[in-house]
Parts: sequence; C-alpha cells; structure tokens
Amino acid sequence: MHIHLLQHGPDHGPARLTDWLASMGHSYSTFHLYADELTPRHNEADALIVLDGPEELLSQPPRWLKAEDKLINRYLDGQKPLLGIGLGAHWLARALGAVVAPGTYAEAGWHTVTLAPESTFDLPETFSAFMWHRLVFSLPDEAIALGGSEAAPLQGFAWDRGRVMGLLCHLEATPASVNLLLSNTLRPHATSKTGDRYVQDDAQITESADRFIQLAPLLDRLMTQWLKAT
Repeated sequence: MHIHLLQHGPDHGPARLTDWLASMGHSYSTFHLYADELTPRHNEADALIVLDGPEELLSQPPRWLKAEDKLINRYLDGQKPLLGIGLGAHWLARALGAVVAPGTYAEAGWHTVTLAPESTFDLPETFSAFMWHRLVFSLPDEAIALGGSEAAPLQGFAWDRGRVMGLLCHLEATPASVNLLLSNTLRPHATSKTGDRYVQDDAQITESADRFIQLAPLLDRLMTQWLKAT
C-alpha cells in the first residue's frame, strides 16, 4: 500500500510510524503542510494518516485547512483507511460532528489508558502511552470508544468498523520525537484552576527508555488492525 501522511509542524513528525510502514513493505509520502506543500489528492494513496500538530491550529485555522478538511471528508465518505493522531484525531472528530474543547486537565508525559468495555481496539486492557494535549473531543456518533485515562476519559475512537481511527494518545512516540517536543514546544496547560496535575517534567518523561520500547508492539497491533479493517 502507498500511504500519505499530513504533517502540521516541524516538531510533530511521524516518529515511529514511517519505520513501521517501511518494515511492513508499505511505501509512504509525507506532506509538510506547514511548509506550504500542497495537500495531496484523494486518489493518489491507499490510506491517509493525519499527524499531530500545535493545538493552536484549532483556534487559529491555518491557510491549508480548507484543502485538508476537504481531503479528510473525501476519506470519510470513501472506503480507504483513515487515521488521525493528536491534532489529526481532533480534526477527524470534528469532521464527524463531535465537540472539541479544552479538557478539565492537560496531559503531558506517560499515563495509563484503560480500554472501554465495548472497545474494539486490539490493545491490552491497560497500557501506558505518551500524552501531549490540552484539548479533548467527544465521541462522534456511531463511533466506538477506545477507553480513557484519569485525565481524559476518551483517548480515541473507531468509526465505520475500524476503517477510521482517532487517537489522542501517542503510540508512535520515540525518544527523538519526544525530545523535539521538550526542546521546542511549550507543555500543554489546563485553563482551569485544576492545575497541572497530569503534566510531567522532563526528568519524569525521559527517565525510562523502556517506555518507548514497550510502545512498539502496541503500535504494531494498532496499525495492523487499522489497515486490515477494509
């Protein structure tokens, strides 16, 4: 399969995703929309991944959003696999009629996700994932919830029998991708008086390399399930 990836900022790249695609024999193209690369056409790929990006883009729509939104809707209306991560999941949720808004808590660092009883995701009942968000989304109509963390009850969803997936948490994170965020990006912060209860510092985030290693099989299970959905 040939897969397109849409990137929305220099510090929010595909991380382990491209390594996984290459290892499974898939080809891919990454489109750097923030650098004025044109949004690809729907018929030029077999699947689409909408990557994370600065959450400010949700309140300050970028110049490319109209073209990207059109492409997302073409995939939603079609039969090809569509995956959104972080900001990408927010845009998928919004395109499906869900509400996107600031959460009670911000999340930055490593937190435990517990699968919902009705979840169809091929993931353990509980697992640790990397988080980097302040905004959350509601469950789109006809979607099935992934599950949630203490700070964010909805960490993802599957729609149209798993052909479309949105993930708030990050299974693709690597030490290099996280170091980019820590070096160049402000941590998410809650807008209420609840404070930063779920926002970890650099030492807490980087103290264990095993956490990144343990993400790899989770990403493999998720990506395999997603691409087999059609």
